[in-house]
Amino acid sequence: QVELVESGGGLVQSGGSLRLSCAASGSIFSIAVMGWYRQAPGKQRELVATLTSGGNSNYEDSVKGRFTISRDTAKNTVSLQMNSLKPEDTAVYYCNALGVIVNLPGRRERLPEVWGPGILVTVSS
Repeated sequence: QVELVESGGGLVQSGGSLRLSCAASGSIFSIAVMGWYRQAPGKQRELVATLTSGGNSNYEDSVKGRFTISRDTAKNTVSLQMNSLKPEDTAVYYCNALGVIVNLPGRRERLPEVWGPGILVTVSS
């Protein structure tokens, strides 16, 4: 019912920048929280940054001051501006949507957590 699609990943040198974007599609009424997670090879998936519809953000400590999350609530998009990238930022980055309410005929329904397929970010040293 709701699909998340990421874009903007790729290969960048250490110290460089990338901007990830994620668009949610479907009959969406609202999304409470949108965010980004990442999973490096051999490691567990971890939170990178989240942003509520009310504007409250949360960042993983290692990205504070380097990454900035933003969203367009009306368009159901979320972006992650990543600056001063380090090789340890190399991972598959996943877009996440929490508290998704969709419009159905005659009613609304709250969906479980929704994940995008992931996009690879590689930072070379």
